[in-house]
Amino acid sequence: MSSSVYADLIRPTRRGTAVLYDASLIAGFSLVIALCSQVAIPLPFTPVPVTLQTFAILLTGCLLGGGRGALSVVLYVAEGSVGLPFFSGGTGGIAHLLGPTGGYLLGFALCAYSVGLFAARGLTRTWPGRLLALAVGDIVIYIPGLIWLGAFTGMSKAFSLGFVPFIVGDALKIAAGWGLLSAVALVTARIRSRST
Repeated sequence: MSSSVYADLIRPTRRGTAVLYDASLIAGFSLVIALCSQVAIPLPFTPVPVTLQTFAILLTGCLLGGGRGALSVVLYVAEGSVGLPFFSGGTGGIAHLLGPTGGYLLGFALCAYSVGLFAARGLTRTWPGRLLALAVGDIVIYIPGLIWLGAFTGMSKAFSLGFVPFIVGDALKIAAGWGLLSAVALVTARIRSRST
């Protein structure tokens, strides 16, 4: 198998079926992200809640690859923007894109794409590569997130409100994602060894 992306391990070879497979993954993972977004803990001192979104988006990029992963996030953002209750805490609407946390939504797509690039190059097949991909993807979220939040609060305050409170939680999400991806890698390695 030439691709190093997990979703490609069982991707159909016929073009029509492959397109349907890709579309199903993109739509399905947009719903997984939406579901994880409902696990949200608002913090009284910041407009940015603690959610499982980051966890879902990191896994989406690793499992689907950059293109499909980013499209899943774009679809999720579009679904929430048109009013579906897909954003954190069961909210929706275009105001989320324009409000203080809108930059994080852009960061989500960049995260899935960048993590997917790591996956496509086979880096997520090793434990250090998985850890690096997840850590880089997590940091990528904060770049547009903090810049946009800084437009509302000022950059120094944005860092203390939009990054510092989430360091421990993000480390736990990265660890959980690493563990899950390690299990997936183990299973797929066994499947490959049996098929050869």
